[in-house]
Amino acid sequence: MCGSPKEFETGVKVSAQEEYGLRCLVQLAHLSASESLTLSEIARREGISVANAGKLLWILNKAGLVQSTRGTRGGYQLARPASEIRLSEVIKVLDADEVESHCKSYTGVLEVCVHTSDCGIRPVIQGLHEIVQNALSEVTLAQLVGTEQSVDATLHQIQKLQSRLSPTGGSA
Repeated sequence: MCGSPKEFETGVKVSAQEEYGLRCLVQLAHLSASESLTLSEIARREGISVANAGKLLWILNKAGLVQSTRGTRGGYQLARPASEIRLSEVIKVLDADEVESHCKSYTGVLEVCVHTSDCGIRPVIQGLHEIVQNALSEVTLAQLVGTEQSVDATLHQIQKLQSRLSPTGGSA
């Protein structure tokens, strides 16, 4: 996510909309239940334009992840506790590129992929999408609040637990 592609290479592409949307939510996750942040404050804290922050928060509001209050004491806050918001839900809301559209992206000069009826690549793409979604469903927004080191430690604990619970016991 943060940093240049050379500094942070994961092999998984995260769109700017997904990253900035998550970052806006993390800003709100830092707040107590009685606090809120204005659109301009969220934009300032994340170094993005007010227009971009507004678009993201509109999407998140429409999906029921954030709520807004008008007025001098108004602003944005999470619609539910951060511990109840899973990253899989957030990414699904912010992801403009669904798996189904993957095949539509690689049609060459044709309107429809020549492999639509029988494709050996589609199951791989769908399987990878499922793996990523399953991993994201294990992480809550609350787990992203903290230092990079503490979040990394939490994610490693989740990975260790998953490998112990998997049928193969984590071995290949």
